[in-house]
Formats: sequence, C-alpha cells, structure tokens
Amino acid sequence: MSNSFQKKLNQNNYPIPSREEILGVLRTSGSPQSAGDIAKALSVTRKEHDGFQKRLAAMERDGQIELNRKGRYELAHQPNFVTGRVQGHRDGFGFLIRDDGEDDIFLPERELQKAMHNDRAQVRVVGYDRRGRPEGQIVEIIERANRFVIGRLLSEGGVLVVAPEDKRISQDILIPPKAQGKARVGQVVSVELIEFPDRYVQPVGRVVEVLGDIDDPGMEIEIAVRKYGVPHAFAPAAAQEAAALPDEVRQADLDHRIDLRDIPLVTIDGEDARDFDDAVYCEPVKIGRAKGWRLIVAIADVSHYVRPGTPLDADALDRATSVYFPRRVIPMLPEKLSNGLCSLNPLVDRLCMVCDAVITAKGELKGYQFYPAVMHSAARLTYNEVWSVLSNTKGPEAHKRSELVPHLQNLYELFQVLLKARRARGAIDFDTTETYIVCNAQGKIEQILPRTRNDAHRLIEECMLTANVCAADFLERFKHPALYRIHAGPSEEKLKNLRDFLRTAGLSLGGGDKPQASDYAEVMDKIKSRPDAPMLQTMLLRSMQQAVYSPDNIGHFGLAYEAYAHFTSPIRRYPDLLVHRAIKAVLAHTKYQPAFAHGTELNTAISPKARRLQAKDAEQKAELTAARAKRNEAIWDELGLHCSANERRADEASRDVEAWLKCYFMRDKLGSDYAGTISAVTSFGIFVQLDELYVEGLVHVTELGSDYFQYDEARNELRGERTGIRYRLTDRVRVQVSRVDLDARKIDFRLVQEPSAKTLRARAGGTETQPRVPAAHAVPARKKGRQLAALLGGSSKPEESFDETLDRVIEEQPVFEAVITPLRPHVKTGGKPAKHAAKPKPSHLEKPRKPASKSHQAKPAGKTPAKSPRTPRKR
Repeated sequence: MSNSFQKKLNQNNYPIPSREEILGVLRTSGSPQSAGDIAKALSVTRKEHDGFQKRLAAMERDGQIELNRKGRYELAHQPNFVTGRVQGHRDGFGFLIRDDGEDDIFLPERELQKAMHNDRAQVRVVGYDRRGRPEGQIVEIIERANRFVIGRLLSEGGVLVVAPEDKRISQDILIPPKAQGKARVGQVVSVELIEFPDRYVQPVGRVVEVLGDIDDPGMEIEIAVRKYGVPHAFAPAAAQEAAALPDEVRQADLDHRIDLRDIPLVTIDGEDARDFDDAVYCEPVKIGRAKGWRLIVAIADVSHYVRPGTPLDADALDRATSVYFPRRVIPMLPEKLSNGLCSLNPLVDRLCMVCDAVITAKGELKGYQFYPAVMHSAARLTYNEVWSVLSNTKGPEAHKRSELVPHLQNLYELFQVLLKARRARGAIDFDTTETYIVCNAQGKIEQILPRTRNDAHRLIEECMLTANVCAADFLERFKHPALYRIHAGPSEEKLKNLRDFLRTAGLSLGGGDKPQASDYAEVMDKIKSRPDAPMLQTMLLRSMQQAVYSPDNIGHFGLAYEAYAHFTSPIRRYPDLLVHRAIKAVLAHTKYQPAFAHGTELNTAISPKARRLQAKDAEQKAELTAARAKRNEAIWDELGLHCSANERRADEASRDVEAWLKCYFMRDKLGSDYAGTISAVTSFGIFVQLDELYVEGLVHVTELGSDYFQYDEARNELRGERTGIRYRLTDRVRVQVSRVDLDARKIDFRLVQEPSAKTLRARAGGTETQPRVPAAHAVPARKKGRQLAALLGGSSKPEESFDETLDRVIEEQPVFEAVITPLRPHVKTGGKPAKHAAKPKPSHLEKPRKPASKSHQAKPAGKTPAKSPRTPRKR
C-alpha cells in the first residue's frame, strides 16, 4: 500500500455508509425509501454525497436493491441469493458453506477481497466454473466474524501491517500511525479491526495485545487459542464464583445421596492425569441361578456445583470442552473444580452420579439405575500399574495393592465378558497408533512416542461404554430431551468409493445400500492375516463420517449401539454435564430446560451439510426439529451444533500446535534420510509418515521419478504410465527432508529410492497384496516451492476411549488442498502428467459436478478441485 493511499485513508474521517448499513435502513423502514431518506437516516454529509450515490448505483447493479416506479429504493427480490459462511483458502480464493447444506459455492480471489474467513455472507450464483462448480459473487456481508486477528507485525516500505497467522485470511491488516502501541516489528500481536475490507479498501486495525516473539516458549499455543477463538481466560464473575466454593464436601451436600464410602471404588488413568472423572467397582452377583456382575461407575457430580445460568455455567458452555496441548491444558472448568472439588481424588469424599448396572455372564445388560451418591476413592491407580497387577497377581505391584487385587480381578473378568459381547454385537474394532509428544524445558519436542495400550485401557473403555449406553437408554425410556452422541453410517458417495476400492482387492462389503457395523467388522476380520491389512483398514475407516452431538438419536454406527450418549466426562465435556442434568431431572420427576444468561452466543459454525449427513431421514429430521420448536425445546438443536463445533475447534487448535512443534522439530533435520510408510495418495503426490519420528510430509508428484503418473481413484494409487511403478497406501519408501515451512506448518520430502526392476516384474505378473519396499535408485534433488501436507499427531489429552479413538481416526483423514492454477511440469524430467487426458467439455455441455468433499473438523481448509490425471497440483 502506498504512503499516499495511507494518508488518504487516514484523512477519511467520515466513511461512506456500508452496504450493510444501507440494507439495514431498508429492512427496518418496512417501506421503499428515497435516496434522501436513506442519506438522512445514515447522516450522510455533503462531502460523502457523491460516493453515497455511487454506492447505491453499485448495489442496484449487483441486485441488492431495486428502484421502483416512484424513484424509491427497496430490497430486491432474491431468487438466486444464498446465505452461508465464507471459508477462506490460503491461496486467496474461498467457498461459501451454504446454510441449506447444498453444494458449496466457489468464490474467486477477487470476491475474497471484500470478505474474511468465517464471515457470514449473502452470495449470488453467477454461473459455473470450468470444473462444474457453482461460482458466486458476494453481494452482502451479513455478519463479520473477525473482530480480532492474531499475526506478526511487519514493515513494508515504511507502512506497518500485520500478516495474519491464520492463512485463510488473505488480507494483511493495515496499522495506521500511532496504532501499533508498544509492539515492535517482528513481534506477534493481536489487533482489533476498526475497518473491515472492501474490494478497494484494505482492513485496518490497531494493536491491542503484544504476545511476544515468535520463538518464545509456548508462543505456538498463545497463537492457536486466539487464531481459533478458543476462550482461554475465565470471566471475573466465573473465577469469583469458583473461589467462593468450599475446598471440601460439606455435610449439607450429602442430603438425599446414597453413601458409597464403604465401597472400594478406584480411579484408573494415565500417569500424567490430573483430573479424575470416573471411578469403578465390580463384584459378582447371582442372577437367578446364573452368575452375573454388578458394575458401579461413579462419575464426578459437576452438575451439583455448576448450576444453570451461573457465570461458571456460561464459561463452561462457551468452551464446551477442555483443550489439550503438549504441556498445557485449557480446562472447561476452573482448576479448583477440575483438579479439586469435582475431581475424584484418592482418600477424600467426593460427590458423584452413579450408574449401577447388572450384567449377565453373556455380557447382556440385565438392569441399571442412576442415583446421586457420595464416595471415597480407595486409590488412584494407573493403567500400567493395574496391568502389572493383573499380569502377575503374585508380583511386587500386586503385593503393594493386595487389598484391591480381588476387585481388579473382578473388573478384568467382566471386561472379558463385555469384550466378547461387543464382538458378537458387530462393533468395529481396529488397530491404530496414538502418539504423544514429549517436550523439553523450552516447550519444544524432545521426541514423539507411540502410546502403549494394554487391557487395563480397554477395561476402563468397556466400563465407560456401558455407563454411556445406560444413560442414553434411560433418557430415551423417559423421553427426556438431551444430546446423544450419534454416528451415521457412510454416505452414498463414500460407500461407492469404498466398494470400488475393495473390489480391486478381491473383497466385498455386505449390507447392500445400508451396511451395518457388523459388515465392516466382518471385512476387518477377513483381512487380519493379509499383508495389506493396514491399507485396507485405513480405507474402511476413511469411508465413515464424523460423530456429532444431536437431540435426534440415530444410534452410533461404529460402536453398533442403538442409543449412545456421553455421561462419563463432565469435567471436560459440556454435553456430559447436560446429560447429568437431564438424568437428575428425570429422577426428580421434573424437566430440565436449558436456560442461559442474556447475551449468550452459541457457536453454530459446523457445516449444515455435515449435520444433514448425520440424519438417516432428512424429512424426519425436519419434523422432529419442528416438533421441538413447538415444545420450546429448539435450544437442544442449537446446543448440539454448538458442542460439535467447539469439539472440532478444539481439535483444530491442538493439531495446529502439534504441527508447528513438529515443523520446529524437523528444522535441523534438513537433508536427513528416513524410512517411512505412505499414509495417503493424491493426484499431486504421496504423503509419507516417518517410522522413527511419527512425522508426516508430502512427496510431490514431481519428485516421484522420470515418468508420467496417473492417479487411480478407485485403487487409491499413483501409477507410472511408462514404467508401471505404483505408489499405494502402506507402501514402504525412503525419503529425504527437503523443506520445512514453519509458517504454513508443513513439511516437504523428496523420494530417494524407487522400486527396482525386479519389483516391477513381480507386480506385472499378478495382483500384489503385500507392502513393497523399493530398492535404491537415487533421484536428483529438484528445488521447487510448493505447499505441503498438514500434520497430525499425538497429544497430551487423557487416554482415549474407543469412541474418541474412532472419532480421531475419522477426523484425521488428510485434508487435501489444491490451487486452481496447476504446476508447470518439468521438461524432460519426472513428474509429468499423462499425455492422454480427456479434453474438458464446453461449459454449456458439462454437467455440474459436486465439489470435492471437505472436512470441517479437522482443519477447515480449502476445497480440492476435481482430480485429473493430467494435472499435478500443489497443496
């Protein structure tokens, strides 16, 4: 931006009224208005008159307003106008995520000059681009989403700007003189926007917070919480309310509670856990003449202390979940509650809500009851400690816990019963590696390690699943509104792609158009002994959808439950707190109706399309929503969206931090070679996860060797046209670290080995089912800038339940971005496109195609344009 333009901008103390303000006057007036009436309502001065008239003309041209026969302006009829949320892309273009859940609308770069990522906008569809995607023109910004922006303060030609850390915001923020505060160039700052962008105006802001230098310990977390809008400071009223709570359970709190203090309930968690939501106990019982089990699952009674409509409740709702970063947790509740009064710490009295269940020897739920209680945890145990006891009941660990050994053995026997029942039910079981990051004193990665799981983990998982199923069944039985944890089966598109892929491997998926979890489990059982089992399992899991919260129970596909809710973690999940309140209301023969303080705003940024896909029957969903509205229960729909969106937000923030740390970790490893496994295949290259480091990066198609590579979507592979070289999921390769982009959180690899001629001959001779280890064949290094693969990985969050692991695997599917303009292929080198790609049809003959699917939980990145074997693309 030139100095003259900056001066002109600073002199403009009376800006022309915005389109939103003009439309607001027409909406509130209720009748057509003359230009003079509108100018008067908006206090337009004589100096602004010419610009104001031009704005009215532009709005009439864009179809926002109309001039009637009497020369007055009115809101235009808008048959092809669509509202939704803008999703920016780091390359400048974007998409409108429509409120009605229909196909997203492509927004070219010029349109993103007047909008920012996450703004709500009204768009007019102006046609289709050459790929058949609907293309739109922004005609109105309905709501601005970015009041504050986090970024680095830079000086460009003497003009101060802030370059946003969120690359989906494509405009730099202009900082006028005297608006930089005490910030120095190069520092990370938070700016408040005082003027939003328009087609010809850059956004303007002022520095309101200086976070420090980019390399300061913990800076990546400070950036992430602001970048993703994660609340990280409790409101003074909430902090004051928490401070006023007692440090111990009071005698008055014990009224109307069952006393379980003589029951040796224990907590079993990871070594680094600090908040303890759940405790368990099991004993054998007789069910008639048969043997059975009594399982007690005691959960922290957060609802006793966090009452609806209070400041504590408002902050908990705003967060909806705790957010876990390496070395730091942003809790849903203040630490006095999360680590103190609510946490089921050992050898102290604590209030709890209990699920008391009776289970048959076949793993069937015979009966259950819920009740409020008081408990006294007998011990704080760890998974490794419990597994040591169960593995050797005569060993030193067992000797130290001798009084608890019989109870732990009871729990383990029940676990084996429940595990058999789960397999008989057909729930999906799979092997996946969860990693965690070990940091040094400076908060940087020291090493990344796989988390070792044992039967003690699974024991607790099965106990929690049982309690969650009982909670869902209880609420269904008494028809009390609540949030269920729902997981729909695969969409038609994903199911078709999966079946095509399985066919190439000589497999089939049963169940017809609506397969069940048992059909998936059957395939997984068949492939266990196959060398390509990891690849097949990956494709099976990636065909599924994300789990979300909803008041409409459609069951949980992955767990094969007809009804499922989250009950067991109210310290760190708001939906669990809502379930507790609903259960208590049923027990008290009342009804819980969520009520929040005035001004409470719910986050509904989750894609409407994602929610629509979770409904088995869209018409039935609409009917249920309408019925809830009549009963004044519509708030449950909003709460489901809010909690689902904030869960995605927490995941995105955590992964952003982990990606930054991994890039920082890899900076001093440029030029180093590592063995790895192909974790994803796309038209523009392969993603490789390194064996030793558990870090993922991209090998671009231009680095794959001297051949033309075609992408076979059905087989999920890249295949060389001349040599027949194939790159598929789980193939073994050796790569070299060639580039690390810290700002973009991306890593680039270069292939240093290609398959040998012997391997090629073996592939040509028949169907190959085992992972291939390429032989050495050096490929010259090529210097070419490009965007890289998003990084996913471990975290310091609590040990995952089966449900959370399933969600993580589904959410961590690679989100492939691609630019509109393809890379130019090398001349007489590798990575060239195929020569015989089909010519595109003329736009008037081409059937509009659905845009490529996109994940909204993981990172909300841009769309992947339609794949073509002819075009190697960047991410």
